Amino acid sequence: MSRSVWKGPFVDSYVLKKAEASRESGRNEVIKIWSRRSTILPQFVGLTFGVYNGRKHIPVNITEDMIGQKFGEYSPTRTYYGHAADKKAKRK
Repeated sequence: MSRSVWKGPFVDSYVLKKAEASRESGRNEVIKIWSRRSTILPQFVGLTFGVYNGRKHIPVNITEDMIGQKFGEYSPTRTYYGHAADKKAKRK
Protein backbone atom coordinates (compact mmCIF):
# COMPACT_ATOMS: atom_id res chain seq x y z
CA MET A 1 0.00 0.00 0.00
CA SER A 2 1.44 3.36 -0.98
CA ARG A 3 1.34 6.60 0.93
CA SER A 4 -1.68 8.85 0.55
CA VAL A 5 -1.21 11.67 -1.97
CA TRP A 6 -2.65 14.36 0.28
CA LYS A 7 -0.03 13.60 2.96
CA GLY A 8 2.89 14.14 0.62
CA PRO A 9 6.24 12.32 0.64
CA PHE A 10 7.79 11.38 3.97
CA VAL A 11 11.21 12.81 4.75
CA ASP A 12 12.80 12.98 8.20
CA SER A 13 13.33 16.60 9.20
CA TYR A 14 17.01 16.14 9.99
CA VAL A 15 17.66 14.91 6.44
CA LEU A 16 16.17 18.12 5.02
CA LYS A 17 18.25 20.24 7.41
CA LYS A 18 21.47 18.44 6.51
CA ALA A 19 20.75 18.74 2.78
CA GLU A 20 20.05 22.47 3.05
CA ALA A 21 23.20 23.04 5.09
CA SER A 22 25.26 21.14 2.52
CA ARG A 23 23.78 23.17 -0.35
CA GLU A 24 24.50 26.46 1.41
CA SER A 25 28.07 25.53 2.28
CA GLY A 26 28.82 24.51 -1.30
CA ARG A 27 31.02 21.62 -0.20
CA ASN A 28 30.39 18.27 -1.85
CA GLU A 29 30.77 16.04 1.20
CA VAL A 30 28.97 12.81 1.99
CA ILE A 31 25.93 13.51 4.18
CA LYS A 32 25.59 10.64 6.65
CA ILE A 33 21.98 9.62 7.26
CA TRP A 34 20.31 6.74 9.07
CA SER A 35 16.84 7.29 7.62
CA ARG A 36 16.38 4.62 4.96
CA ARG A 37 12.63 5.30 4.99
CA SER A 38 12.88 8.89 3.74
CA THR A 39 11.79 9.70 0.19
CA ILE A 40 14.27 11.26 -2.23
CA LEU A 41 13.14 14.78 -3.16
CA PRO A 42 14.11 16.95 -6.17
CA GLN A 43 16.23 19.26 -3.99
CA PHE A 44 18.53 16.32 -3.18
CA VAL A 45 19.69 15.92 -6.80
CA GLY A 46 23.46 16.29 -7.08
CA LEU A 47 24.14 15.58 -3.40
CA THR A 48 25.85 12.49 -2.05
CA PHE A 49 24.27 10.75 0.93
CA GLY A 50 25.87 8.05 3.06
CA VAL A 51 22.93 5.71 3.69
CA TYR A 52 23.40 3.40 6.68
CA ASN A 53 22.83 -0.29 5.97
CA GLY A 54 23.24 -1.57 9.52
CA ARG A 55 27.01 -1.87 9.34
CA LYS A 56 28.40 1.08 7.39
CA HIS A 57 27.34 4.09 5.34
CA ILE A 58 27.01 3.37 1.61
CA PRO A 59 27.62 6.49 -0.53
CA VAL A 60 24.70 7.19 -2.86
CA ASN A 61 24.94 9.96 -5.46
CA ILE A 62 21.42 11.26 -6.13
CA THR A 63 20.28 11.64 -9.75
CA GLU A 64 16.98 12.71 -11.29
CA ASP A 65 15.94 9.10 -11.89
CA MET A 66 15.91 8.43 -8.13
CA ILE A 67 13.29 11.05 -7.23
CA GLY A 68 10.29 9.56 -5.45
CA GLN A 69 12.07 6.42 -4.29
CA LYS A 70 13.43 5.64 -0.83
CA PHE A 71 17.05 5.94 0.30
CA GLY A 72 17.00 2.35 1.53
CA GLU A 73 16.54 1.03 -1.99
CA TYR A 74 20.12 2.04 -2.81
CA SER A 75 21.79 0.62 0.28
CA PRO A 76 21.37 -3.17 0.46
CA THR A 77 21.38 -4.65 3.95
CA ARG A 78 22.11 -8.24 3.01
CA THR A 79 25.01 -9.79 1.15
CA TYR A 80 24.14 -12.43 -1.42
CA TYR A 81 26.77 -15.14 -1.70
CA GLY A 82 24.85 -17.40 -4.07
CA HIS A 83 23.06 -20.67 -3.56
CA ALA A 84 24.72 -23.70 -2.02
CA ALA A 85 23.75 -25.79 -5.05
CA ASP A 86 25.76 -23.48 -7.32
CA LYS A 87 28.94 -24.16 -5.33
CA LYS A 88 28.56 -27.93 -5.75
CA ALA A 89 28.10 -27.55 -9.50
CA LYS A 90 31.27 -25.47 -9.82
CA ARG A 91 33.45 -28.11 -8.13
CA LYS A 92 32.82 -30.73 -10.82
